[in-house]
Amino acid sequence: MDIRNCRSVYFLGIGGIGMSSLARYFAGKGAAISGYDKTPTSLTEELISEGMDVHFEEDPRRIPKDTELAIYTPAIPKENAELITIEKKGLPLMKRAEVLGAITRGTRTIAIAGTHGKTTTSTLIAHILYQAGIRFIAFLGGISKNYHSNYIENNGKDSSLRHEAGSTDYFVVEADEFDRSFLQLHPHIAVITSTDADHLDIYEDIGRLMESFGTFASQVEQEGFLLIKSGLAIPTKEPLMATRYTYHCRSGADFYAENLTVRQGLYHYDMVTPSGKEEKLVLSLPGLFNLENAVAASAVAWITGVPGSALKNALSTYRGVKRRFDFRILKDDFVYIDDYAHHPEELRACIQAVKDLYPERKITGVFQPHLYSRTRDFADGFALSLGMLDELYLLDIYPAREKEIPGVNSKMLLDKVNIPNKQLADKGRLIGLLKKNKPQVLLTLGAGDIDQLSAPITEAFGKE
Repeated sequence: MDIRNCRSVYFLGIGGIGMSSLARYFAGKGAAISGYDKTPTSLTEELISEGMDVHFEEDPRRIPKDTELAIYTPAIPKENAELITIEKKGLPLMKRAEVLGAITRGTRTIAIAGTHGKTTTSTLIAHILYQAGIRFIAFLGGISKNYHSNYIENNGKDSSLRHEAGSTDYFVVEADEFDRSFLQLHPHIAVITSTDADHLDIYEDIGRLMESFGTFASQVEQEGFLLIKSGLAIPTKEPLMATRYTYHCRSGADFYAENLTVRQGLYHYDMVTPSGKEEKLVLSLPGLFNLENAVAASAVAWITGVPGSALKNALSTYRGVKRRFDFRILKDDFVYIDDYAHHPEELRACIQAVKDLYPERKITGVFQPHLYSRTRDFADGFALSLGMLDELYLLDIYPAREKEIPGVNSKMLLDKVNIPNKQLADKGRLIGLLKKNKPQVLLTLGAGDIDQLSAPITEAFGKE
């Protein structure tokens, strides 16, 4: 069965960022889409408005009888009544990663891997390809602010090519290391942005995580390209047939930025490539971590033959991703930034970028830890990163797929943070606390349901 031709597809966890992009892909091919998710969100509202049938209570009767394919995310518990029913009925059932692998098999796939940096880099690559008029389909791990979606399809000048065989030059996908999902991919171009320890509930130790990245790198097509951040020691299987390049935001790599200046908060720079320079580039996002992501995306543009003029235009018009250093309010006396950071290194990079932008202002952070296991494994790292703040409000741990771990809670983490202005906070009382203490620069940080606070906070403090 070619799953790309399925006419009725059911999703368990349809509201997830990766699942919803797949739902939009199948819907674009004319399939009837339905599914379950635990919680209504703005994203599930969008899916419903796009004609998908979404419900929020476990109800096996809602599974269409003509379902040709059921797709699930590992976040769905094994005891979910709908999952059990699908398994008992023997309906074709695949993990999200397996579906992504099947869709992209035999195509020129650009896969972006890394414990952080994936979403910004992949979304920027998609924007560059779009501006260059290259035909592609992109499955993204965040909502592009340029295209207001986590699924982008560009058919070039001839819209009649839509969904016909051979009509897509590239697939752009995020290669997720969780559950070893990225090992379903065999990309033409692979990018590895970072390999910090994470998902130790899956890998147990950093060594096994690195082995998995090595296997992913070894799966790049023989005629393909492997692009790795300079300094990462990826244990690839030899001999590696793909062409290998390195990148960095500064120097000492095949691709890097030089002549860097900051004017009105924007990076102006030249980019060195193996064939020369791309001069007078301007990146519209702050933070050296974003510059590094931009160098990686620009390297992919160089590999794919994107003209320099299209690259310049894309970098200067890229608006970023929702919840990735996302300015929600920008006023003279108050700034509010929402960010998905949920790993100590991501928190450190985000908070440092804010301190660089606003060195004279008090930085207030609201952080929601994500997963009991991650909080336990990286408690000291979280404490150091959160200690960069002037003031901290710490929410309860968002458990996602996990059961509670005894002794692991937000109070345990708060005690490790070495700043005087810190407190546990309840989401229901948070806005009142913030109003009382009048922050100058406010950050909301985390990967759980903290995103549902961004709209009320924006409303309470005045829109941008």
